[in-house]
Amino acid sequence: MKIKLSLFLAFVLIMSACNTNKEEESPNIVLIFADDLGYGDLGCYGATKVKTPNIDRLATEGKRFTDAHSASAVCTPSRYALMTGRYPFRAANGKGLWGPLSITSGLIIDTARMTIADVFQQKGYKTAAIGKWHLGFGVGENNWQEPLRPGPQDLGFDYYFGVPVVNSAPPYVYVENEHVVGGDPNDPLVYMEKKTPELATPITPIPPEASQRTNNRFSGAVEAHKLYNDYTVGTMLKEKAVNFIKENKDKPFFLYLATTHIHHPFTPGKDFQGSSDADLYGDFIQELDWIVGSVTKTLEEQGLSDNTLIIFTSDNGAMLNLGGRNATKAGHKINGDLLGFKFGVWEGGHRIPFIAKWPGKIESGTQSDQLVCNVDMLATFSALLGQSSECWENTDSKNILPALLGDTKETIRNELVLAPRSRKHLSLRKGDWMYIPAKGSGGFKGSQAHHHAWGGAAAVNFVGGTNSDMENGKLKNEAAPAQLYNLKTDLEQATNVYEQYPEVVEEMEQALKAYMLK
Repeated sequence: MKIKLSLFLAFVLIMSACNTNKEEESPNIVLIFADDLGYGDLGCYGATKVKTPNIDRLATEGKRFTDAHSASAVCTPSRYALMTGRYPFRAANGKGLWGPLSITSGLIIDTARMTIADVFQQKGYKTAAIGKWHLGFGVGENNWQEPLRPGPQDLGFDYYFGVPVVNSAPPYVYVENEHVVGGDPNDPLVYMEKKTPELATPITPIPPEASQRTNNRFSGAVEAHKLYNDYTVGTMLKEKAVNFIKENKDKPFFLYLATTHIHHPFTPGKDFQGSSDADLYGDFIQELDWIVGSVTKTLEEQGLSDNTLIIFTSDNGAMLNLGGRNATKAGHKINGDLLGFKFGVWEGGHRIPFIAKWPGKIESGTQSDQLVCNVDMLATFSALLGQSSECWENTDSKNILPALLGDTKETIRNELVLAPRSRKHLSLRKGDWMYIPAKGSGGFKGSQAHHHAWGGAAAVNFVGGTNSDMENGKLKNEAAPAQLYNLKTDLEQATNVYEQYPEVVEEMEQALKAYMLK
């Protein structure tokens, strides 16, 4: 696709500057980005109702972070932050990204902007994005007519295969590079603007207990739809990831594996159905663990483990949908003891598992309480490859290599801007303080059995949580207009101390405003 000449020249100059440093060792990088995996969803983070031996092994042989966050509690903005090293509130010319991307959205990342894939590609790495994309295709409105460009291949990835939007929304097909897998020019995908389910191409039947899935909104592409089966998506993505590793074992590579697990609908393969003690939600986690184990086993079999950095994390916290509620009833704590859920700005919405393993570089069995974020991957990967700091000076990204590779006591990041679904709840973490400039979480509000998206006070009450602004599953009328928590003494955010520390509130308000002006 064509890029404006001025932007292209700027991009070339940046790439040249980034290459001025001496050549460094070229480790392989595998970044596994799970979907909606909560802080309490893994054995190594305290889960007892699910078994995650392969992911736990990464923690045993590497480092586990306890204060890692997604820049947003929402999928698309979080992925934007990961790719670009920029806070999502800066996207769209300052309008920001706040919700999941629509089915017909074009690519939301400027192709002239450097991404984490560019960092590797311009160093000669083979790069692949496999799995959930959800960052759009094309320019303007995506009409789903091939070729689907610009897309991943215009953001530094040599290869893409995966689910173009999300596993709970159409089109229910795979995309490989710029084409629909199994596509037929005589039977193309056709987006139906009106809800006419009787005209839609049939998709995999799933039971109600699998949780919500949007009806198909596309006609056509019958054969392509047949290739997409909700119960085998995990296996398909695993095979693509394994094959990429095998095919590129003799050259440095960067693999971005963005799983659809454990996003609803919960459709584990047959071998995993009924395998956990946390209903379908837990079964899906255990299939995710198998995917991770397949990747690590392949690295070992190919003799690549010692020279591969593996990072495992999630795009945001867990969601209290039907699957999450059933898991809660079974005794599973999807976000551990943290307050809140996906889409909201309380800790449960964005504090996430983050594990890194690199034999001989990262000391095994270690833990870090450094404040880190997925927005930091751009600066970190650039530094890893010995690239100039000019590559990340104008981003929100911080180089967390010292925290990955050592036990540095120096604070790498003291402030972090955190975004929920609601713009007015854009919040600031500074040191031990968390400031939320509004009532509630800014996330989901469902509370009834038939509601898909539970959140807020009712959801906190459902999981047995407590907060001083709530009573009997409702927000108190006399609750303070905003929120302040000291996470060092109150990680569970049980007590809002907004009214006790006006000087801290003022400092936090001014600091947050300063970010908005940058």
